[in-house]
Amino acid sequence: MSMRALLAAAVLAAAPAAFAYDYPTADRVQYVLECMYRNGGSSVYVYKCSCVIDSIAQKYTYDDWVNTSTIARYQSLPGEGGGVFRDTEENRSAAKRYREVEADANKLCGVPK
Repeated sequence: MSMRALLAAAVLAAAPAAFAYDYPTADRVQYVLECMYRNGGSSVYVYKCSCVIDSIAQKYTYDDWVNTSTIARYQSLPGEGGGVFRDTEENRSAAKRYREVEADANKLCGVPK
C-alpha cells in the first residue's frame, strides 16, 4: 500500500471521531456568552467558558446536550409548563447528570458559576 493510500485511510478512520461531538459554532458562542454574563462579563472568561463547553462536548453529543440542558434549564418553571421538564424520573435524572457534568467542567476550567 502506498504512503498516500495509508494517509487517506488514516484520515477517513479518524474523521468520525473528530466530528462525533461537534457543536454548531453559534451554539458554542451562545453558551460562552451566557457563561461570561453569569460571571461578571469579564473577557478572561472567554477562554474559561470555552473550556467548559468543550468539556461538556466530550460527554454529550450535540442532540443529547440540547435535550438535557433544556430539561435542566426549564425544570424550575412553575405550573404545568415546567411539569413537562420535572415530572418524570428520566428527566430528573438527566438534569441531575447534566448539572454534575457542567459543575465538573466549571471546576476543571476555573469557572465559579
